[in-house]
Amino acid sequence: MRKTIIIKILIPSLSCLSIFVSNQAEAQILPQPWVSVGGKNDEVTYAVGARVLNVGVELGKSTEGAIGADVLQFISLPVISPYIGLGWYSENKGVAFSGGVQIGATDHVFVGAGYNSVRGFNGQIGVKF
Repeated sequence: MRKTIIIKILIPSLSCLSIFVSNQAEAQILPQPWVSVGGKNDEVTYAVGARVLNVGVELGKSTEGAIGADVLQFISLPVISPYIGLGWYSENKGVAFSGGVQIGATDHVFVGAGYNSVRGFNGQIGVKF
């Protein structure tokens, strides 16, 4: 008798749990793209990036025409996500270090601020799917 009651409670509970867990896993796999505009030495710099599973990639262009990519590691907190990164840029710029923070403004929009040793300080705006 107890086994049947436990089974009747357990099966629907696990079904509901699997529905909610699968939605969260799908949400983590969808990329979160952003655009970034900044400046260094009174010149404008640009970048685009995307984040999946707390790892991001940002492609950017510096003031002197150097183009490069940064790999970013995010720390997910409830509203704020700080990050650090390491990249490589052309035009003899070499290794770049970056860091910053992204903040959820709404359910589908986030803003951020960061610093890149080649591209300078920047502001970001992006979307969550």
